[in-house]
Amino acid sequence: MKPQVKIIECPRDAMQGIKHFIETDRKVRYINSLLRVGFDTVDFGSFVSPKAIPQMRDTAEVVGRLDMRRMSSKLLAIIANVRGARDAAGFSQIRYLGYPFSVSEIFQMRNTAKTIAESVEVLKEILSIANEAGKETVVYLSMGFGNPYGEPWSPELVAGWVEKLHDMGVRIMSLSDTIGAAQPETIDYLFRHLIPLYPDVEFGAHLHTHPVNWYEKVDAAYKAGCRRFDSAIRGFGGCPMAKDELTGNLPTEKLLNYFARNGIETGLNMNAFENAYNEALKVFARPGEKNIFIDG
Repeated sequence: MKPQVKIIECPRDAMQGIKHFIETDRKVRYINSLLRVGFDTVDFGSFVSPKAIPQMRDTAEVVGRLDMRRMSSKLLAIIANVRGARDAAGFSQIRYLGYPFSVSEIFQMRNTAKTIAESVEVLKEILSIANEAGKETVVYLSMGFGNPYGEPWSPELVAGWVEKLHDMGVRIMSLSDTIGAAQPETIDYLFRHLIPLYPDVEFGAHLHTHPVNWYEKVDAAYKAGCRRFDSAIRGFGGCPMAKDELTGNLPTEKLLNYFARNGIETGLNMNAFENAYNEALKVFARPGEKNIFIDG
């Protein structure tokens, strides 16, 4: 049966904030285990300055060692500038270039050292590079559901940027709950409003969640028409600015639990997922934890 949703597994997001360097061999084993699950896309690495994100300094080596034979999953790499786009576009294995674009001036400066106006120009070049290389660009609309800096924010502001990005040629946009503070009502309103307006755009949800509110966020997005979800096993990573340490990426196992309960087909190999889950426990080892699969 054809999958009814797309799941983008995000080991890059999960690993990038870890201070100790995860050995390249271990990264390769983990990402290969994720590829065997059959996720639509695996956000596996980033082509950014090693000074900015030391953990991702081996992305070029990792991609060359991934086993893409007979794999249905596509690879996505995050880039923050034109140089990174050119580097990523040089790898035939990579299908998507992911660019973080924020509706917050402050966050855009912190994230890419560019103003929003400068980021628009960078994105234009990235789109050109991607098109020439036969790649697709995924834009992550950071602060898509709220702004913690006191800057102006509204659903209309987000919708305005969606229109501008659409006019530039962006056809995959993932609204990001950057600080994990999105309310179900806001999630519902944005997806329910935007999806019918732009039928040629694939909208996604990059949700950061807490153990007590993940369900209501996923439920709001799905019922509003979203069919593309980012997640990370165990919810590792995400939300560097969230004050609550329990807030992180949407846990993949919980997302799968939601889909299973509601009879939504994912097309994933659950035996392979169990193996990948156990590999995750090795990569993100916590003292005293056993390497066992836990149904979310």
